[in-house]
This record gives sequence, structure tokens and C-alpha cells, in this order.
Amino acid sequence: MSRHSADVIVRSLVDDGWVEVIEPTGSVVGRPARRYRFHATVGHVMGVDVGGHKVLALITDLDGNVVASARHLVQPEDEPSIRLAAMDATIAECLETAAMTATDIWALTVGVTGPVDSTGRTSLFSPMPGWSGVDPIGHLSDRFSCPIQVENDCKLAAMAERWRGVAQDADDIVYVLAGMRTGAALIIEGKVRRGFGGAAGEIGWLLPVRWQRSVTHLESCGSLPSGIEPNEVLGWVLAACRDGDQEAQTAVKRYVKDLAVGAAALVLALDPQVVVLGGGVSRSADVILDQFNAELEKLSMRPPEVRVSIFGDESVALGAVRLGIDEVDAHSFGERLLQPVAPRRVAG
Repeated sequence: MSRHSADVIVRSLVDDGWVEVIEPTGSVVGRPARRYRFHATVGHVMGVDVGGHKVLALITDLDGNVVASARHLVQPEDEPSIRLAAMDATIAECLETAAMTATDIWALTVGVTGPVDSTGRTSLFSPMPGWSGVDPIGHLSDRFSCPIQVENDCKLAAMAERWRGVAQDADDIVYVLAGMRTGAALIIEGKVRRGFGGAAGEIGWLLPVRWQRSVTHLESCGSLPSGIEPNEVLGWVLAACRDGDQEAQTAVKRYVKDLAVGAAALVLALDPQVVVLGGGVSRSADVILDQFNAELEKLSMRPPEVRVSIFGDESVALGAVRLGIDEVDAHSFGERLLQPVAPRRVAG
């Protein structure tokens, strides 16, 4: 391509808002080089994590840089109307913090628990009471004109790990969300595996895998204080285990044994490069990691490297952001388009 042709194309991208000029700094001898960069703030996406204990919303630019966040607490037993109201309030607060409106969002992704079908519903199963009958896309579409997607929380967390987390160098990944609820997601050759109906990775549905009973070991820990809140059980038992409490250590040992059985089943099926441990246990990796590795080694033909997530409870929302950016890319730079669709210009 000639210099003139390249200059015409780049100037067109600048005029359309996709690219911005980097002004030269300091003294330059001769004709200065023209420098440009992607104008990431020309558009924004939102990722929302609707979970059992919280609703978290993030707004980022098109490079994934967070510009605003908001969270509201919910309870596992909350009915759908309460959880939807919390989602609405969290989204509104996040937009207000960013000084934006719904029209400033180019793509919106919602992460939920349970396998998500093609309509955005968790029709097969959801641990959140009544949520299987909720239509998140329909609920939000009267306020947002942008593309709206709904995806399983484990799958989004796995996307976040491969995008900016501990598995950036891996194409085959087993992600295990471990805490008071256990779930998993698979990334195969760099792509999240959804399956025919969105239920890929739901190994915990198989009772012999023991994931459905694993949390009972923590809940029945003999030294657990009476009246403790359900969302505090995991943290308390792991902290007590770290401090040498024998009953807590026994509970954690049994929990890790059950956790490793399901993880090993997925490892044997996929033969991944990496297993990523996320969820609540990721904050106490020093307590369980050695035990988990030992159990996985017993059960696996080729034990993979186990890495611990660094995202805490933001992994699902970050994965939702990544999926939103992918949607913007697909719309703007799809194979059927001859050139990028010019973004809507934002004043200022």
C-alpha cells in the first residue's frame, strides 16, 4: 500500500472517530513521524454480574479499561422481582457514576448462574429461586437499544481469565468456580465451549461427581459458630483451617476431595493446559491449593498446572465486558463489512 493510500485510510478512521492522533513531544529533527492510536473511549460497554449474593456492574471503554462500577447486595433466597430491582439500581448507579445514559452503552452483557439457552434464559436450571422464568433481555430491552447478551457466570469468568487473568497463555482451559456453589467452564482451542443448549461444563449435575454435596462439609463443620450468615461460612471455615482448627481442617479436606473429583473428570475429558481455580476459594489458595493439586494428581492421567484467579469477585463482570467488546467488534468489523462502521460521535 502506498503512503498516500495509507494516509487516506487513516485520516478516514480519524474523521470517523476510531483513531486519534498522538501529538509529537519534545524536539524532532526533520519531518516528524505521524503517530496514531485506537480511540478506545469512543464507545463503552457494560458487564453485569447477577449472582446469589451480589449484583455488580462495570462500564469500560473499548480497551476494557474500567471507568465506573457499582454493586448492590442481594440474598440467595431473594425472589426474582427483588433481584431484578437490585440489577436495575446497580445499572442506574453505574451509569450515573460514569456520567452516562443507556444510549452511551454499545453492548450490554449479563452474567447469571445456571446454563443459558439461546433466548438468554436459564430454562434448564438456576440456583436462584424463580430465575428460570426470568427474561433478562426482555427486561432490559426497553431501556437499552444496544445488543444485549446473557451468559453463564462460569463461562464469563473463564473468558476473563484468558483475556487478562492467569490463563492468557493457554488455549485449553478448565475453569472451576469453587465456593459455596461449584461450577465449571471449558475453553477449547481458545473458545468457550457452550454446547448445544448452553450446558457444556455442567459436570456437577452428575451426582457421583459429588459437587452437589461438597459444600455440606463446610456447612457441617463442628466448630462453625451458630447463627453465622450463609455467605460467611466459606470464609470462616477457611480462616479457621489456616489457624489450625482441627474440625475446620477436616471439613476443608473433605471439601477439596469432592472438588477434585469433578475437576479430574473435566481434565480427563479435555486434557487442558491449565486448570484455573476461581470463586471464593481463590482468596484462600494457601489453604487448599496443595491439597487440591495432590488430589488431582491421584485422579488424572496427566495432571495440568493449577493456577488461582486474581480477580476475586469481579471475574464474571469482567468476562461480561469482554463478551460485549467482542460483540462491538463483530458488528463493526464483521467479515461481511468492507470497512468499519463509523461510531456514533460523542460530544466532547
